[in-house]
Parts: sequence; C-alpha cells; structure tokens
Amino acid sequence: MHRLTIVCWCLAACCGTACAAEPIKLHIVTDDAYPPYSYAEQGEARGIYPAIIRKALARMPEFQLELTPVPWKRGLKMLETGEEFALAPPYFRPAERPYMDYSVAMLDERVVLFCNAALAATGRLKRWPDDFTGLRIGMNAGFLIGGTQFRQAIRQGKMVLEEARGTSGNLRKVLLGRLDCYMNDRYAVLQELSHIRQDGSFRASASLVEVAQISEEHGYLGYTRQSAAKFSFKEEFARQFDAAISDMKRSGEIEQIVAAELRR
Repeated sequence: MHRLTIVCWCLAACCGTACAAEPIKLHIVTDDAYPPYSYAEQGEARGIYPAIIRKALARMPEFQLELTPVPWKRGLKMLETGEEFALAPPYFRPAERPYMDYSVAMLDERVVLFCNAALAATGRLKRWPDDFTGLRIGMNAGFLIGGTQFRQAIRQGKMVLEEARGTSGNLRKVLLGRLDCYMNDRYAVLQELSHIRQDGSFRASASLVEVAQISEEHGYLGYTRQSAAKFSFKEEFARQFDAAISDMKRSGEIEQIVAAELRR
C-alpha cells in the first residue's frame, strides 16, 4: 500500500510538471506613429496604450505577450486578412471595419482641430465643418475621424483632405503652410508640438491654435474576426482582458499610466 501511494504521488508529480499548460504566445500590433498614445521607439512599442496592455497582461499569466509597432494602415490590413490577432488602439467603427471586434474602451480621447494662427485670427472658424469650406485639412492616414458631415463635405469637394503618416509630419505641414488645419487627439498634438519646439526646427512665431473640438473618442483593443481556428483562445482572452481593464479603471491605474507617459 505504501509503495502504491509513492508510485501514485510520483505519477501525479510528473504529470503536474509535464502536463502544465504552456503560456499562449500572443502577438498584438500597435500604431507606430501616434504619440503619446502609441509609437515606436528603437523598434519597441511605447506609449499609453502599450503600457496599459502590458499592465493588463501582467494579470493574465496564461498569455505571453509580444507587442510590435507597425504603420497604422498596415495594422488594419493585418486584422482584415486575419494575419494578426489584435491591434491597438482603433476607435469604434463597426460599419467601416466589419472584420473587427472590440474590447471594452481602454481610454477616452478628445479629438480637436488645430489651425494656422493667422487663419484662426480671422474669427471665421466657429462651426465645424460649415465654416471650414475651402480649407486643406490634415489627418493621420487610416484614421476615421471628423464626423459624417465632414466626410460628406470632402466627397462634395468643399474641403480638401490630405492624409499623412504620423502626427509630426502633419503638424509640420501646417506650420509650413502646406495645410490649413490638422485634426487629431488634443494630447497627441500638444505633446508633438512641444517636441517640435524643442528641436528648434521652426521659429517661435510659427504657431497653431486650437479652434474646435470635433468629438470625444475611445481607444480599444481590436480583434480580428478572421482565422477563428488560428485564434481559438480569442473568447477567453477577451473576457480576461476586459476584466483587467475594468479593474485598472476602478483602481486608478489607467490614470497613473497616462500621467506617467505624458511626462516623458
């Protein structure tokens, strides 16, 4: 009886070691040109959203996380084709992106419009988008912001939309007079303007003015709806991730991450 007990204990110990589930290797792509929210720094995913995701995954030991920064439009295509599992941080656009599911909202963002200071000084820019007829508006490539009336005005030729990759490039175009206004998240614009001032590439008189708030948006983790067999863990991951984000909101961890990243 004693020998049998020892044998059973050994078998159980071996099974516990050999049969323990290995962490699921998880690959998430992030926007590489959207500071302070998500960007690449020496090839690493940095910013508010990568920090939030890493913090959430620390509560989910069943998953082993790898974050990779990519150009935004490429990331969208990766989810559309099922090449990648998840992308951060899309806004909620179910009609335009039917290939994507969404986590709970990780963060609130305020989308605003910054314009050339001389243009803003005319006082004509009060109502969006009615008072912006004839202007050249910049936006990050692949972003879907501005609202239905703005999109309709672009189709009707009442305004010109120019898309470029990244916040810095768009802001420099406005400072150089190649664009009249630029639309993006307020924190993203203010932080990048600060960086541009620090590098001394523009004289102090070249300035932009915030003229309108366009909308309030929310950043999510977007999951592909393709390749269901390849990502069979999706439902369980999404459940745990939503719970982790909700806990982090209640504890104040999200606010702490935002504050820390904005000081960088």
